[in-house]
This record gives sequence, C-alpha cells and structure tokens, in this order.
Amino acid sequence: MAALPAGVPERERLRDEVVADHMPYARHIARRYSTRGASPEDFEQVAYLGLVKAVDNFDPDHGTGFLGYATPMIVGEIKRYFRDATWSVHVPRHMQELTGAMRKAADALTVDLGRPPTLMELAETLGVSTEELVAALDASEAYNTASLDRPIGREGVEDGACLGEMLGEEDPGYDRAVDREVLRSLVDELGERDRRILLMRYFRGMTQSEIGERLGVSQMQVSRLIAKILAELRAGFG
Repeated sequence: MAALPAGVPERERLRDEVVADHMPYARHIARRYSTRGASPEDFEQVAYLGLVKAVDNFDPDHGTGFLGYATPMIVGEIKRYFRDATWSVHVPRHMQELTGAMRKAADALTVDLGRPPTLMELAETLGVSTEELVAALDASEAYNTASLDRPIGREGVEDGACLGEMLGEEDPGYDRAVDREVLRSLVDELGERDRRILLMRYFRGMTQSEIGERLGVSQMQVSRLIAKILAELRAGFG
C-alpha cells in the first residue's frame, strides 16, 4: 500500500482492508476508557479515527511494527477526546491537566508517606501554588454535573425535595478549612523548639515568662521568637 501512489484504486482497497482488519483491536482499546463519562460508541468512533490516521501515516521502512505505531496514536486520540469533550462544564486545559496530575501525585505520595498528602506537599510536588491546587480541586468537580431539578429521596416518592432546594449559602468555614490545612503544613516545617513554643503559648496558655523559664531564656527573647515564628507562618500564606 505504501508503495502505491495516492488515488490508485488498489491502494484504496488495501487501505480499507487494513482499517477493517484492525477495527476489533481499536474497539478493544476503546473499551478500556468507555467508563469515563461518555458512551462506548463515542470512544469507539474516536479510536477508529486514530486507527485511520495511523494507517495513513505509517511508514513500513521506519522499522516499527504497525501495532507499535498505531497503539499510541489510538490511545492519544482517545485521551485528547477524553480531555476536551467529556467534561460537563468547560474547564481550561491547564486545569484539566493539573487535575489529572494531582490525582497521580496524590496516589504516589500516599504510598510514599503512608498517609494522604497535605495541600502544601501536593503543591510542592507539582510545582504549583496552593491557590492553583485548590482551583484544580474545584475544577475536578465540573467533570460530572447533576440537574438542580433532580429529586432527592427514595425512588417513586412524589413531592420530594429537589437538589436545588438543598443548596446552601456561601460558608466561610470552607476557607477556614483550607487555611487550617495550609497552617498545619507550615507548622510541620518549623523546628522542634518553635513548635514547642507554639504549643506552650497557644495550646497550654503559658505566659512568655513561663515559657522562658522552660527554655532557659528571657521573656524578651521569647517575645521575639514568637514574633519571628508568626511572621514565618504568615509568609507561608502569601
């Protein structure tokens, strides 16, 4: 087929045969992604498109077998479709890519740390700010949406409440929860002495003089240390 010029009937016949022979393989790849928010038929059509592109662009003299060339092309076409067309609400591509990277990093860090990572740890791993990470978390909720008129309660029960009726107002507690997680990460990064000072001052209610006695320093030094620690923590929110 590659040796024949474009437009020759024999070339077109061979092209159709190659595509038809490999359509079951393309469907097999598509089924791996068919549970990700779109119908199986949509993923199959996208896989066929990748297969046709692979057939048209394959060079047998390059040294790679056809399946070795076609597989990444089919998978790439499916992933592009998954990225661009299966979100219920339009989300910038940067945010779509960040949500995917965030999930992978969270899984890897959970294995390495033996616990779920903090926002600061995730942000540092991905090389982004905590604000971007929070925005990506919000964006991930836009993948699937539900109608506000969807009834809530047991199926078949009439006159029940709708989803829209259950929505609350803006809650400042969300911002406090985020700040608390950021603060926890910042405190974890402090030295042992600084963490002891915070514990004694703000959790045990000890005076600066009492703390100074424990640490063997003056009350003035404790005051300066507390001011320095608080300044470092505030800078972490910047």
